[in-house]
Amino acid sequence: MEGAQEQEDDSFTNVSLADDPEHISEAQDSREEKVHSTMMYTEMDAVEAENQAELEEKTRLINQVLELQHTLEDLSARVDAVKEDNLKLKSENQVLGQYIENLMSVSSVFHTTDTKSKRK
Repeated sequence: MEGAQEQEDDSFTNVSLADDPEHISEAQDSREEKVHSTMMYTEMDAVEAENQAELEEKTRLINQVLELQHTLEDLSARVDAVKEDNLKLKSENQVLGQYIENLMSVSSVFHTTDTKSKRK
C-alpha cells in the first residue's frame, strides 16, 4: 500500500503559474484594478473631506454672521437709548438754564449796577 501511495504522490506535478502569460496578465489587471479602486476611494475621501471642510467653514461663517447681526442689533438699541437719554438731558438743561436766568433776573445780587449813577 505504501508503494501505491508513493506512486499517487509522484503523479502530481507542480505547475508554476508565474510562467503562464494569462495568469500574469490577470494578476496585473487585478493589481491595477485594486490600485485604481484605491485611488478612486482616496480621491472620493479627499473630495468628501474637502466638502466637509467647506461645510464646516460655511457653518462657522454663518454662525459668525448671526452673532455679528445680534451684536449690531444690541448696539443699535443701545444707540437709540443713548439718543433718548441725550434728548431728555438737553431738555432738562434748557429748563434748568431758563430757571437760573429767571433767578438771576429776580435777584439783586446779579443785577448790573450802574456805576455812573452811584457817583453823582
